[in-house]
Amino acid sequence: MNAAKIIIVSILTLLVFLTVSPVLADTSAQKTLYQTNFATNPRWTTNNPSVDYWDSSKEMYHFSIAPGTGNYAYSPAIDYEKGSFTLDYDVTLESVDEGSTFRLGFSGTEMDVGKGPNVITAFSNAKYGQIMTLRLITPSAKLMETTSDTSSYGGPTVKYAVNTPYHVRVAYDDDAEILTMTVTNKLTGTQLWSYFLSTKEPLKNMNRIYIGSVGDYGDGSTNKFATGWIDNIQLATTTSASVTTTPVTSPPTTQPTFSLKPTTKPTTIIPLTSIPTPAKKSPGFGIAAIAGVGIIGALMVFRQEHKKQ
Repeated sequence: MNAAKIIIVSILTLLVFLTVSPVLADTSAQKTLYQTNFATNPRWTTNNPSVDYWDSSKEMYHFSIAPGTGNYAYSPAIDYEKGSFTLDYDVTLESVDEGSTFRLGFSGTEMDVGKGPNVITAFSNAKYGQIMTLRLITPSAKLMETTSDTSSYGGPTVKYAVNTPYHVRVAYDDDAEILTMTVTNKLTGTQLWSYFLSTKEPLKNMNRIYIGSVGDYGDGSTNKFATGWIDNIQLATTTSASVTTTPVTSPPTTQPTFSLKPTTKPTTIIPLTSIPTPAKKSPGFGIAAIAGVGIIGALMVFRQEHKKQ
C-alpha cells in the first residue's frame, strides 16, 4: 500500500470512530417523593400538639422530644417502595437535656426506634456527650448503629453545638447497599461529621418521615427534653438512566467491526471525605487521539517514500 492510500485509510478510520462513538448521557435522575419548607402548614400528624407544631411566623416546625412519653409527629404518606434515595433536612437544637435525644427518621407506620424498616438520624446528650448517631433497622429486623464518638467509628470524637443550624443528609445507595449520614454547619458550609453503614440487604417499604420517642423508654424520666426546630425537608429517589448513542450519518461503504468486552472493577468505599468529581471526557476523545497518531504515522511514511524518490 503506497503512502497516499495509507493517509486516506487513516482519515476514513478517524471518521468512523467519531461517528459511532457513544455519547454518555446523565446516568441518574431524581424524583422528589416529599418536600416541605414549612412556608405553609405541612399537615403533620402529632399526638402532642402543644410541643410539636408548625410555627407560621418562623415558617419552621417546632419539636420538644422526651424519652418515655411516646410522642411523635410525622409527614403525610410517602410513596417509597425501594431504590436509592436521599433525605435532607435542616435542624437547630435550642437545648438537649442530658439523657434526651432528637431523632428524625424515615420508617414504616410504627415509627419505633427499635423496629424496622427504619433509618434514624439522632442528636443526643448522654454518656459520650453531645454526639450524632446514624441508626438502621433493616426490613429483616437487624439493628446497626454508628455514632460520632471515637469508640464507635474509630475517628476523632465529633460533637455538635446547640443554637447552631445544621444541614443533615442521609444517602442510601441501593446498588452498593450503603447508608451514609453527613452533617454540615449550615452557616459556614463546613462538614462536621460523616460516616456510613453497610445495610447488608435492600431497604424498602418505608412511608413516613417522623420525629419522636416511640420505643425510647430512657431511665423512666419524662422531664428531659430535646427542643428545637426543623426546616427544609426533602426526600428524593435516584434512578439510573440509559446510555444514549449518536446515530451514524453517511457512513463509509465498508465499516470495521468492533467487539466490546465488559469489564468488572472493584468498588472502593471511602468514608469521611468529599471527593471532587473529575471532569468528564468525551469517549471519542481517546479514540480520536489514537486515530490521530495513525495519521501522523502515515504522513511520516509518505515523507520517507518521497525522499527515496
